[in-house]
Amino acid sequence: MDKVSVVTGNAHLELAKDICKYLKIKLTNCFVGRFSEGEIRVKINENIRGKDVFVVQPTCPPVNENLMELLILIDALKRASAKRITAVMPYYGYARQDRKDQPRVPITAKLVANLITVSGADRVLTMDLHAGQIQGFFDIPMDHLFAVGVFVDYFQKLGIKDLVVVSPDVGGIKMARAYAKRLSAGLAIVDKRRVSPESTEAVHILGNIKNKNILITDDLISTGSSLIEAIEILSRRGAREIRAAISHGVLCHPAIERINSCEHLAELMITDSIPLDDSKKYPKIKVLSISELLGEAIKRIHNEESVSSLFD
Repeated sequence: MDKVSVVTGNAHLELAKDICKYLKIKLTNCFVGRFSEGEIRVKINENIRGKDVFVVQPTCPPVNENLMELLILIDALKRASAKRITAVMPYYGYARQDRKDQPRVPITAKLVANLITVSGADRVLTMDLHAGQIQGFFDIPMDHLFAVGVFVDYFQKLGIKDLVVVSPDVGGIKMARAYAKRLSAGLAIVDKRRVSPESTEAVHILGNIKNKNILITDDLISTGSSLIEAIEILSRRGAREIRAAISHGVLCHPAIERINSCEHLAELMITDSIPLDDSKKYPKIKVLSISELLGEAIKRIHNEESVSSLFD
């Protein structure tokens, strides 16, 4: 791994360090700061000529700052003669703007893909995209990882019986089916309709959840309205203990308040694809590390080995 270099901006330093620990390499020394007027300043403080460079930078809030850091880092690495540059984006910001659902609106997920490509990235490594079609927005290779194995390993240790995996909407059925298969559990769907860009309303439950323990799966939690709505209707329909496994914990206000005040939620499991502030750390929230998953993917990409076989 002497030809591998891991670089990071300010988005998630701890995750980058954990990935380097798994790979048994040092984090590349670089400076990512600000000029006096607020513009981003980047300097790579080591020779990376001819190296296989992986830039660990989830584009989580503050999304615009982190995205610009990523683009400028890639440009700096390209100009420093890196052999190959991979943008490692565990969380892909703007992924929810993946299509025109109204007149005169942008497809920002595609714009971000264009920016990353033009900046000089040779490939992208991401996890649990909000919309799978985003892979097609890139004209460079993209490796799409799934957090299901991380959650299943943890959940199996709990030894919960009479389990049903629940998708909070029809769009998440593929993810829920993957969990149900690995956990040998039942499957159910919450049928809901969106009443605004930030909130939804649950209408029906498709599947048997009465007197069952529940695991709700989803790719991200923002304000928590969808999750809490699903939990409330599941509880009213006779579900027992309810847990949730959600890949990306964006946790915008008032998500934390909603989670803590929801008496029917036993535990919320998220990954560390996005750093969790100390102010958001509560007993109900369990953070699982994806550093080994990302580290193994990076190793396989560098060695020109299969990444998809991680999920066989």
